[in-house]
Order: sequence, then structure tokens, then C-alpha cells
Amino acid sequence: MTLKTVDFLLSQALDGTDISPAEAAILLQQTEPKQVNAIAQVADELREKQSGNTVTYVINRNINFTNICEQHCSFCAFRRDADEEGAFWLDWGKILEKTTDAVQRGATEICMQGGLHLEAKIDGKSLPYYLKLVRTIKDKFPDLHLHAFSPQEVQFIAREDQITYEETIATLQEAGVGSMPGTAAEVLDDRIRNIICPEKINSETWLEIISTAHRLGLPTTSTMLCGHIETPQQQIDHLEKLRSLQKTACDRNYPAKITEFILLPFVGEQAPAPLRSRVGRDQPILSNTLLLTAVSRIFLGNWIPNHQPSWVKLGLEGATTALNWGCNDIGGTLMEEHITTMAGAKGGSCMEPETLRSAITGINRPYQQRDTLYRPITAPICP
Repeated sequence: MTLKTVDFLLSQALDGTDISPAEAAILLQQTEPKQVNAIAQVADELREKQSGNTVTYVINRNINFTNICEQHCSFCAFRRDADEEGAFWLDWGKILEKTTDAVQRGATEICMQGGLHLEAKIDGKSLPYYLKLVRTIKDKFPDLHLHAFSPQEVQFIAREDQITYEETIATLQEAGVGSMPGTAAEVLDDRIRNIICPEKINSETWLEIISTAHRLGLPTTSTMLCGHIETPQQQIDHLEKLRSLQKTACDRNYPAKITEFILLPFVGEQAPAPLRSRVGRDQPILSNTLLLTAVSRIFLGNWIPNHQPSWVKLGLEGATTALNWGCNDIGGTLMEEHITTMAGAKGGSCMEPETLRSAITGINRPYQQRDTLYRPITAPICP
């Protein structure tokens, strides 16, 4: 592929044209430094056109209410059996304690997810347990945004209680869930899913649950677990499914859509041995993640304008670098992060707002605190 051809694709993207999956695959497979730099530059220009120059962040806290899980994903170092060392299941008091601490530290969001624990029931039903998780937080802090329960958890609740996805989502939403994490997507290709997470929902079910949330007015995020055994073409196919999903929400005038896209590079230091040995490394390759970051902006940016790196997986320096490769948001403070940290990530589990702001000003960009739905909380502050 000549530089001239790459330049033509990039010029089309700068003109506002959606590039095709085949064209995105061409960009993703570039290795010449001049071509890669051109892709990064165009991604950065598109980021400024689509999302502005200000880098946003959210003050939030992760609460993983249990790591006891019926599934055995090959990349997961977080899950435990109930009788296994390191297993935990937070009681209501501990959840409220963590939430209170987060609010006192300025949090506007609680992100809550957990393992698929078969005993997490009230009166033999799964949904009432999850509703109590919601009400434990919302009864005390009604204005706090609850970003909670992935499509996998929705499917688990619906399966256990023999109810529909729509009923599950609508009931959680009515109780106080404000948005749905787009996790459990991994790679939306069932050939890959059958290897790395064969017990998880398939791609079609993930897409169905996210689309149902949009139809019901519940915003979602979107993610991709990248840098393990998937191919560049499968990465692009994943992006195409997300873009099509967002287009559907727009075409049908659904009241909610995908609010952001987050790349989650594979961290394998403590992951189960078979996948770790197959991948052949413990930490992400930053250069690969940055190129995928740039191509994701070029491919998705007209439809999903907010892109975020993972400082937990890339480290703060790597995540800050990604702000020049198409990302406009540096994520949240998290306060505690277990899932990736237990896999051996080096980025840490908590980031103070001052540290995020300092990283942003270090690349001479303004910063601004936002809420979960990308509404500004503060005015932009220039470096």
C-alpha cells in the first residue's frame, strides 16, 4: 500500500467521510513510521474537530461487589470460586461505606459491576438482589450517577429469573441505574469469544442488550479488549459492529446512545496460563494500542465522538500519549480498581484529580471535569 493511497484515505476522513471497514484495515496494518505518524496526526485533527481541544475527566469510584463468578474467562485473574482464597462479597454496609467515602472525595459517579454469583439472590430471585444494590446507594445519594451492570450481568439476571432483557433493564433503570457499562464486549467475534470467554454471551446478545438499553433511554459505553489473539481484521469488524449499533440508535431516534469508546489492552501477567502463554507477553504493546486508538477515532469519530484510553492498563504516561492519538478524555479517578490490577497491570488503582489535571496540562491542553454523560461540571482550565 503506497503512502499516496494512505494519504487519500486520510484526506477523505478529514473531509468528514466515513471510511469503510476495508479502508480501516489498510490503515491499521501500516508499519512505516511516516504513514503511522500521518494516521496519528489525522486522528488528532479529527479529535479536535469532533470533540474540541479540552481533555475531560470524571471523578468516580469503582465498586466491584463480588469476585465470585460462575464463569471462567481465559483472560480473567479477578474471578474466584466462593470457597477460594481471595474470594469476596461485599455486604450492604461496606457498599454504602465505599460510596460515602467516594462522595466525600468529590465523586459524581459510582461504577458498579461484579462477578456472576449464583447465590446473589433475595427470596430466590436475582433481580431483587441487584435492585437492593442500586437502592443501597440511591436512597442515600439520590443525585449520584450509577453506571452499573454490563450486558453480561443483564443476561445473567434475566436468565436466572426467566424474564426478558427489556424487563431487566427497565426495572434497574427505574430503580436508579443511570447508564450501562459496555464491558463484556471483549471482541465482538464469536470465533474469538469461543476461545477467550466461551461461557459469556455471544456477540449478537451483547449487541441486542445494548440496543435495548438505547431504546429504553439508558445510555451505554462501548469497549474492546484488544491485543491478545484477535487479528487486525477482527478489531475492525468489532468497530464496524459498534458503528452500526450507533447508527441504528440515531436512525431510529432512540432516546439514548453510546457515549464513549474505550480500548482495553490485554494485561496478562496474572491471567490464566493458557492464554498468557499463547499471547506471549504480560503487558500491552503501547505502539500497537496507539495505532488502534488512532484508527478507532478515524473510523468511529463521526458517530462516537468521545474516546478514552485506560490509564490502568497503559499507565498514566501511555494514556496521556493517547490524548495525541485521538482521545479526548482521560477517564476517571476510579479510587479503587481490582479487575485489571489483579491481572498485573502497572498503572495503579487510583488516580487523584490533581494528577490527571497535571498530566493534561503537561501536553499543553485545557482540562475540564465532566459527569458520566459528558456534561461539563466545571469551566475549561487552560494550562
